[in-house]
Amino acid sequence: MEKSDKVRNYRPATLAVRSGQLRGSEQEHSEPIYTTSSFVFDSAEQAAARFSYEEDGNVYSRFTNPTVRVFEQRLAALEGGEACVGTASGMSAMLTICLAGLSAGDHIVSSRSIFGASYVLLDQVLSKYGINVSFVDLRDLDAWSESLRSNTKMVFFETPTNPLTEIGDIEAISDLAHKHNPDIKVVVDNCFCTPVLQRPLEFGADVIMHSATKFIDGQGRCVGGAIVGDEEFVGNKVFGFMRTAGPSMSPFNAWVFAKGLETMPLRVNQASDNAMHIAQWLAEQGEVEAVHYPGLETHPQYDLARSQQSKAGAVVSFALKGGQAAAWKLINNTEMLSITANLGDTRTTITHPYTTTHARWADEQKLSAGISTGLIRLAVGLEDVSDILDDISL
Repeated sequence: MEKSDKVRNYRPATLAVRSGQLRGSEQEHSEPIYTTSSFVFDSAEQAAARFSYEEDGNVYSRFTNPTVRVFEQRLAALEGGEACVGTASGMSAMLTICLAGLSAGDHIVSSRSIFGASYVLLDQVLSKYGINVSFVDLRDLDAWSESLRSNTKMVFFETPTNPLTEIGDIEAISDLAHKHNPDIKVVVDNCFCTPVLQRPLEFGADVIMHSATKFIDGQGRCVGGAIVGDEEFVGNKVFGFMRTAGPSMSPFNAWVFAKGLETMPLRVNQASDNAMHIAQWLAEQGEVEAVHYPGLETHPQYDLARSQQSKAGAVVSFALKGGQAAAWKLINNTEMLSITANLGDTRTTITHPYTTTHARWADEQKLSAGISTGLIRLAVGLEDVSDILDDISL
């Protein structure tokens, strides 16, 4: 068995540590950071071959950098994809997917329950370039089917959703899209679960999107994004767009993310266990109107979540009966938790989606999506769960 074949057969925790490993002439144990803008060639002939793609190798760090490549290969291995492209942020990953795969006159079907900036990108930015979007209820398969058109080229959704943790049926939505047109790209934002808990490609999705800023980094240090999929679309079209347009990941950030992947299975599993404990506690509190967490049997898609996720994840949302005043009071009374809209950190974060992550939505859009004034999102970290509960005592 070749060494590369053996690496492909490693289990996820091993892939997170060993895949994509690169050692230089010094035989260092930890991957180096190649902080260089460009690379030199042995000859004019080699330079020409590199620029024309006749020979593999480094050309310019905007689109070929060894440290970025380590991260890309490691994440691709974890997700079970053929190719990965690192980007400057999660939103630049989403923009890159759209502009690499769509043209004026094309149509997207998207879940209505997506991250606030993602909604604005689809609804307001892409429309300037003649790309049309239909928004549907994530859980309504009939709505997905009815919204598909002859010019539909992409469907997009995140599961679980932000912040209500609704679950999308990856296999069913992918089947609907591909039966309508095999060329439709099914794009899944896998930020909340990561490949530790869910691998969308195994359920029929074509492309996976990540904000590497979140659980991949895991310690709130860097901003970045990633796109995983097949060699034809991600390895060719997405990479080609990134090369030309330049929403590139920096080598330093790629090094941080590659190291983050090494501990991601430990962190995500522990944070998910903590979140489950907290969700169960919240469900017993009289001041709480509703708890949104797919690990609870009361969650509407509890069975679906169990069928495509190994655990329910680290994000818990809950609504207080007292509305915004009660939500802000609880948030302001915390002493340990971090009041920030970021998530996926070792430190538990708390935020009020109505006035932060979804602030740019119209009030009627928020309410129709279930984002009430009393809703709080808790992104659970690695502190002792009893200390977290003490800090959010109602």
